[in-house]
Amino acid sequence: MKLFNLYRVLAFVVGVLLAFCALVAAPLKYLAEDGSDLQQFGESASIMWLLHGWIFMVYVVVAFLLARRARWSLGFTLLMLVAGLIPLLIFWVEHKVNQLVRAENPELVGSSPV
Repeated sequence: MKLFNLYRVLAFVVGVLLAFCALVAAPLKYLAEDGSDLQQFGESASIMWLLHGWIFMVYVVVAFLLARRARWSLGFTLLMLVAGLIPLLIFWVEHKVNQLVRAENPELVGSSPV
């Protein structure tokens, strides 16, 4: 799998996990009535933070390698790296990365679109 395609898959997975954790699990855990089914679901679903963390570490490495290979600025590289920490931002950043790679570095794009 090409680095670019791996980046896109990881960005999507990290984005979905972060959105779920921050917009569903955390509010249910802390805002639902104590002891309710919703609160218990939020408590149980909080394990997804751990999964997000592990996958995010892989995402950071892959995003950094892609940014270096594409010779992007330090500022844009940092934006790519922190995008996985702010809910929903990663989807916009992945879209921008997709546009930039296809315009500036088409050799990094794999043969099959993702």
